[in-house]
Amino acid sequence: MTRLSVLRHACRGLRVPPSQPTRSGAPVFGSAKRCPSLGLAGNRAMLRCASTTPTSASSMVNKYSKEQEGAEIGYENDVLERTRESLVALQRDDPALHPVLAIIQIVDELSKLNEDPRVRGVYLHLAPALLTGRVISTLAPEKDVDGVADLNMGRLVRGDPSEGFVPAEAMAVMEVLESHGVSSEGQTVVLVGADGAVKVALRCLMERRGVVTLNGHKSSESLQEQVCKADAVVLLGAGPAEVPPTWLKPGAAVIRCDSALTSGSAKGPCNVVLGSCRWLREQQYQDWSLRLLKLQPLNPVPSDIQISRAQTPKSVQQLAQEIGLLPGELEPYGRNKAKVRLSLLERLQAQPDGNLVLVAGITPTPLGEGKSTVTIGLVQALSAHLKLNSFACLRQPSQGPTFGVKGGAAGGGYAQVIPMEEFNLHLTGDIHAITAANNLVAAAIDARMLHEATQSDKALFNRLVPSVNGVRKFSPIQISRLRRLGLSTTEPASLTAEEVRAFVRLDLDPSKLTWQRVVDTNDRFLRKITVGQASTEKGHSRETGFDIAVASEIMAILALADGLGDMRVRLARMVVGTSRSGQPITAEDLGVSGALAVLMKDAIKPTLMQTLEGTPVFVHAGPFANIAHGNSSVLADKLALKLVGRDGFVVTEAGFGADIGMEKFFSIKCRASGLRPSAVVLVATVRALKMHGGGPNVSAGSPLPREYIDENLSLVTGGCHSNLRKQIEIAHLFGVPVVVALNVFKTDTAAEIALVCRLALECGARAAVPCHHWALGGRGSVELARAVKEASAAPSHFQFLYETEMPIVEKIRTIAQKVYGADDIALSPQAEAEIQTYEQQGYRSLPICMAKTHLSLSHMPDKKGAPTGFTLPIRTVRASIGAGFIYPLVGTMSTMPGLPTRPCFYDIDLDPVTEEITGLF
Repeated sequence: MTRLSVLRHACRGLRVPPSQPTRSGAPVFGSAKRCPSLGLAGNRAMLRCASTTPTSASSMVNKYSKEQEGAEIGYENDVLERTRESLVALQRDDPALHPVLAIIQIVDELSKLNEDPRVRGVYLHLAPALLTGRVISTLAPEKDVDGVADLNMGRLVRGDPSEGFVPAEAMAVMEVLESHGVSSEGQTVVLVGADGAVKVALRCLMERRGVVTLNGHKSSESLQEQVCKADAVVLLGAGPAEVPPTWLKPGAAVIRCDSALTSGSAKGPCNVVLGSCRWLREQQYQDWSLRLLKLQPLNPVPSDIQISRAQTPKSVQQLAQEIGLLPGELEPYGRNKAKVRLSLLERLQAQPDGNLVLVAGITPTPLGEGKSTVTIGLVQALSAHLKLNSFACLRQPSQGPTFGVKGGAAGGGYAQVIPMEEFNLHLTGDIHAITAANNLVAAAIDARMLHEATQSDKALFNRLVPSVNGVRKFSPIQISRLRRLGLSTTEPASLTAEEVRAFVRLDLDPSKLTWQRVVDTNDRFLRKITVGQASTEKGHSRETGFDIAVASEIMAILALADGLGDMRVRLARMVVGTSRSGQPITAEDLGVSGALAVLMKDAIKPTLMQTLEGTPVFVHAGPFANIAHGNSSVLADKLALKLVGRDGFVVTEAGFGADIGMEKFFSIKCRASGLRPSAVVLVATVRALKMHGGGPNVSAGSPLPREYIDENLSLVTGGCHSNLRKQIEIAHLFGVPVVVALNVFKTDTAAEIALVCRLALECGARAAVPCHHWALGGRGSVELARAVKEASAAPSHFQFLYETEMPIVEKIRTIAQKVYGADDIALSPQAEAEIQTYEQQGYRSLPICMAKTHLSLSHMPDKKGAPTGFTLPIRTVRASIGAGFIYPLVGTMSTMPGLPTRPCFYDIDLDPVTEEITGLF
């Protein structure tokens, strides 16, 4: 690399501005003339310098000893000095002369053309020596109008050129032959000339028609004999200039592929048109060609991870092709999962949406009642057994419950997303991106408060708007802040001292900061912490805390945004606190919103995976329903609705009970997106109904009491008449039909199952069916699939629970009374003050996202069934302005869970030989 570096430094000394026009106005990109003053050696050296790449230069250096290298450096310095002198002399004669050297990297240019959506065809007009295997393999087959790429030639040889290209010369020859009547079975054609793509193509095309092809060579003694018997002779490339007429039998045709046929002007346009037609066809909606994976359920049912590993998933590229995704719309993350680009929405914007089905549940036990399992079982039944297009949309599981108590969220038994290890652990890193973005905001807040407290207005301004080469310039995000301040200037020097102060000082009130750091782990000791205790922070310490990552407002934004632009706007308007003068301070004011969008640019794309039976799943976003709005992303639902087609089904899941996840789906997600569900599937279990009917408490990690194992129709009846009835009534508040799905466990008796289905119908459900997907896969939920199809076809009378223009307090009260069954609400003084601040700041019209325990309809986890006669306490109220909702915290609800005495991580380990995970459910 030494010689190359010397050349680079010497060339810098020339100080020649790039791409300056000559007197004629055209830039100079090199010259075929030599510089006389340099001599032959100098010109050779210049040629070597221009053509040497770092790799080749490095290999050349290794061939020389240090003495030779030193001599060459001296020689090249001498050459470069003379080059510089010659250029100076030329510029004295013509000051407008500014030569520019352009180096074309063929492979790089081809890669750019492959990615350019405007280019529908690429013709490689190169010398044969440059048409290397690397060049040809780089060219995208769908743009290979030459038809020489390996894939196109392979399709032709295989006899299936319908999706590829045939060399234009070969097509032209075939047309000429056909015009001369040489295209029938049994006729003979001699191909004379060098072997190559055209010759191979002609042989394949002719033999497919039954035409006999003979391979002739100009030096072959048998050439005359071959020509005498032929109905046509095709002269290719470097073959003979002509065939003696005496060799030809009467009526034989002679076709020569000369320069006119092989020139760029006569080659490729037809293939470009063909490629454009195919491209237009690809842009249309594609019918599914789903290849299902067979299940062979075992009894007893193995562990979830054993079942997952026993099934071999399709490659994600194959799955994408089966459901109509284009290769350019997929970003694979390994073999089993891939991000899907949002350009799909634009491509299918005219495609009618399918049916949207929401899966919710009754108030669960701490063990969960299997909503994810029901969701997966339902789509497996719809696609694998009813042959209907269907898509599941699930949330990404948090590491908190995965290593805590509840475990993963991939479903269970024979109704799972696979591979379940990848689903439950990291996935494509979206939650890590949210954590990084959230904590960048937190760092920006504390840093800004420190700098404002320790610097003058002038010092702050000089650092925020630094002088670069003597010029100060506002960044675009700083201009946005100026506009928020009502300042129209873009010139830093034009600001008055008062305007400078307003610009540089956010003046955040430490007591009114609402932004906390996050981590994706259940860590109770981070609920309240003190930051800024190091001496370098100069005494600027304060109390704050951590939330779990999925409670971050950025997670809610990811789940509610309808595109990258919308996400950028929502990130900018996040309110992190209030100034001492009472003004809301946003992420845009901090100058961090652009960086947040950069961190989140990949996370906004849903992740494609599959079920055990090979049906598609979108995994995207993961807000908890008890401390956030608890639904998968708007984008995942919208993409899936386009892909399934008018008669297909998208099954999306809402977290915890219908009073939490379903209410927020309707009040927040449907408002933000315009989505409207056709039906609600309400998941119930016998064990949960027994708990709500008066059974003893259930604790994760402890054996179930006998009441939940033995038949007890009285407890089941009590649970149906209380909690199940109330949750059905909540769904009816929004005008949506309800199908009750009883998730059957092996301890459930036939009498209990029949009782639940009968009472569910009496409580207002449109249908109620037992589901056995855990043990049987999709086959165990066929009855549920039929009930959902029927319910979705019925008229829907969707309506919202409240008008957003109502006062914040009244919206909270409406949810408490109509959904939870409370008599009234009780606001703490802090909550009252916060609500007053938000209404003064103009946030009155936002919907409400209640943070409440998921273990009861009330705020008291031990109150089961359908409690009444209670007052709902509102401890504090936050505002997620970017996400677009007001966020009251009910009772003692915490946004950072804690670990139990024996978390799930006790059982999780890794086999260092096979790299297989053990103990994961």
